[in-house]
Amino acid sequence: MDDPQFDQFLMEATTSDDASGVTLGPDPLYGLYTSWCYVTGTVRHAEETFWEGMRGRINPEPNGLRMKGPAAADYILASYPASV
Repeated sequence: MDDPQFDQFLMEATTSDDASGVTLGPDPLYGLYTSWCYVTGTVRHAEETFWEGMRGRINPEPNGLRMKGPAAADYILASYPASV
């Protein structure tokens, strides 16, 4: 799928670190995408469309990707409930 939104997401919200052995699994990667859409005000694609768009852009697993930027902070804060 030729959608520049996916390239922009990968550029702004991920970094490649093959040497560390760390990788983003499917759920965190899609969650990071939804956070990126929220932070940037971008219309989010359905999950099926997202994975279709990622085909050819990243390796399924291990992909060597790590989170970065404001979308990473939003994802982390949204993923963990506040301590009471």
